[in-house]
Parts: sequence; structure tokens; C-alpha cells
Amino acid sequence: MLKVGVIGAGQIGSAIARVLAESGGYVVTASRRNIDRIRDLEKLGVRLTRDNREVAARSELVFLAVKPNKVESVLKEVSDLLDGKILISVAAAIPISKIASLAPKAKIARIMPNIGLIAKASFTAYARGLNLTDEDLRIIEEVLGKLGTFVEVDEELMDAVTALSGSGPAYVALLIEAMAYAGLKVGIPRDLAYKSAAYTVYGTAKLILESGMHPSTVKEMVLTPGGTTIEGIFYLEEGGVRTAVMKAVEAATKRAREISEELNQA
Repeated sequence: MLKVGVIGAGQIGSAIARVLAESGGYVVTASRRNIDRIRDLEKLGVRLTRDNREVAARSELVFLAVKPNKVESVLKEVSDLLDGKILISVAAAIPISKIASLAPKAKIARIMPNIGLIAKASFTAYARGLNLTDEDLRIIEEVLGKLGTFVEVDEELMDAVTALSGSGPAYVALLIEAMAYAGLKVGIPRDLAYKSAAYTVYGTAKLILESGMHPSTVKEMVLTPGGTTIEGIFYLEEGGVRTAVMKAVEAATKRAREISEELNQA
């Protein structure tokens, strides 16, 4: 079985460790300063430690899931143990070139998952480093497939991907919350309102993904002249929902690029 390490088992890192341990095909070691918060992972067979070097030493593939401002110090700590190993960075805003300068003998990929990986439904974009072999890519894609859906992208798109799909669950959660509030306003019980809103988003996304239909086609399937849906759409358009979402993603992309520049000035 592949030996996988997770350095920085916070929210995303611990979710990666959990999913891989539950799959049964990996030996997982994870580090975190406060390991008491993730003791439940031990029940799945995850070895927990506060020692990042232990993770690097025990693993063939290492996820670097620390905060971006900790990447340099952590890699300096463990880089001598990463020679010839696959290093997958989950840290936003840190380019592969920076990671390679700190761990020059590691085989590097950079990913941007989202919180959907907790439910094994992440959309994960990844960019490859220069020294990955076909076998390395096969291993990386096999592991990412356990987290959900993945796609390879040019690294220059990673900031935009961060803003769209990385931050996206927050946008969708806001929409679900707004729909549930609307349900409350028209008299639907709270539990039913939230369940109805969440399943409506889930079902619509599933339909679009599995049928290949354009979102506008799905919308037109629901619209009838003088009906309830067009009345609701009128107010959504008047409120500028599409423009607001576009501005949100644009602003988040700009901020991702600013953070990248701030972190990589040195």
C-alpha cells in the first residue's frame, strides 16, 4: 500500500487523511501541533504525530497542507527527507517554482481542492511540476480521485480556480441559506426549508453534470409563460444576482493574486 503523509492536518489536511484512510488502500501518517483535535483519525488507522519530519520520513507521497505563510519554514525543516518523493502542495498562492526552490529533489504537484472533499465530492484542480513521470501522475490522479473529481490545469489558472471552486462552497452555501430563508418567509418549516434548498441545488448540479445540458437549458425547462418561476427569475435578475456572483469571483481572484505577490516577494 502507498505510504501517504499529511503535514498540517487542519480542516483540509485532516479531511484528506480521513478520506484516504477510509478508502483502505493507503498507510496514512498525519502531523499537527494539537493532535488531540484529530484523535478520531486514529480509529481509522491514521498514525498521528507532532513531528513533521516523521511524516516526511515515513511517506512516499506527502501532502503539504499548512498555511501559505508556513510553507517555507516547514519545507526547510523536512526538505532533506523528500528526495525522490511526490510532494503535493495544498497551500494557496505558493507557486511550484517556490516550492521547488525549497525542496529541489522532490517531485512536485500543486492542487486546489475544496471543502467538498469531506464528502468525497471535491472539485480539485492540479498543476504538475516539471520532473513528474507518467507513473507519478498516475499515482497523483489515483489519490485525487479518492477526494472527488479532478482536472489538470495550467498553473497560471490556479488563482482563478481558488476564487471560483476553492471559495465556491461558500457562495453556494450562501445561496442555499438564502433559499431556506425564503422558504421560512413563505411558511415552510425550518428543517424542510433547508433540506429542500440543499437538495434542489444538489439535484440541479447532478442533472447538469450527468446530462451535459447547459444551465440555461435547465432553466428553460422550468420556465412557463406567466408561471411562478419566471416571476421569481424576474426579481433575481432585478437584484443583479449574476452580476454579483461574477464580481465576487473577480474580486476573489484579484485577492488571491495579491496574496500570492505578497507571499512570494522574497
